[in-house]
Amino acid sequence: MAWRFAREVQIDGGARTALQWVLRRNCSITPRQLGAVYLSLCVVAALISAGFWWQGAPVVVVFAAVELLLVGIALIVYARHAGDREVLTLAGHSLAIEQCHGSRVARADLQAEWLKVEPVGGQGSLVELSARGQSVRVGRFLRPEARAAFAQELRRALRRAGSPEQATGTELK
Repeated sequence: MAWRFAREVQIDGGARTALQWVLRRNCSITPRQLGAVYLSLCVVAALISAGFWWQGAPVVVVFAAVELLLVGIALIVYARHAGDREVLTLAGHSLAIEQCHGSRVARADLQAEWLKVEPVGGQGSLVELSARGQSVRVGRFLRPEARAAFAQELRRALRRAGSPEQATGTELK
C-alpha cells in the first residue's frame, strides 16, 4: 500500500514491521553547516576589524564583536530548533508519539483501539489524537493544507491495524 507521509520500518530487530510518520521542520541548513558559516563570518569580521584597528579606529572592533555576539545568539536559537520533530510509530495496536521541541522531548503511547483522529479547530488546524482521556496534538510541521491528508492517512492506517477507529463526523476535509 502506498503511503504519502508514512514509511514502513523494521522493529524488534527486523522481526516486525511498523508504520512511522516523521514530521519535521523544513530547514535548509544543518546546525553543522550553520556553525561553519558563522565561523567564516567571524574570521572575515576579525580581519576587517584588525584592518580598522591598524588604521587607528579601534572602536570598530567593539562594534564587530557586539554584532557577532548577537548573530551568534540568533543562530544558536535557530540551531536548537532545527531538529524539532514529531515521530508517530504505529506498531500493532499501539501508537507511540514522540514530540521534540528544542531540548524538550514528550512521549505518549495511545492504544489504537480507542484512538480518535480529529481536527482541533477548522480546516488546516492541528490534528488531535485522543484516547481514554489522553490527547496529543500533532501536525505542527505540516503545511495547513496537508494536515487533512495526513489525518486521513493515519485513519486508514488505524483501520488497517484492525482498530475500530470511530468516524464521528468530525473528519478533516
